[in-house]
Amino acid sequence: MKILFIEDDQVETMKMKRTLAKLQLKHELILAENGEDALNKLKDSSRLPDLILLDLNMPRMNGCEFLKAIKQDNSYKNIPSVVLTTSQNRDDLLDCYSSGIAGYVTKPLKYDDYVEKMRKVFAYWEVNDLLTV
Repeated sequence: MKILFIEDDQVETMKMKRTLAKLQLKHELILAENGEDALNKLKDSSRLPDLILLDLNMPRMNGCEFLKAIKQDNSYKNIPSVVLTTSQNRDDLLDCYSSGIAGYVTKPLKYDDYVEKMRKVFAYWEVNDLLTV
């Protein structure tokens, strides 16, 4: 799978790369530091990602703003988007689902728990029938 990973925290980005390696997954990871950067990467891409994983709290354009932007664009609105966040705020959760996300995953503090959650997320999307453009 081609995955657009939108995260401004370099530690979280390294954790995702390390998790993919630990799980021995060969997914292509496209990195963006905020929603604005991610929109530019989508526009410049010859092949859209199969999955978007994004944080909510980012500078310039946060995750909610990014979701609203892509869900209004016919070229991007059907790309499954999963929020990866530390926020357990119910309002964030409801706002994201009303924007059309495919999932909301809270990041656990322990690395092993993070790996296990991500293993499940990847396993689901690997067997799901993804819309290919």
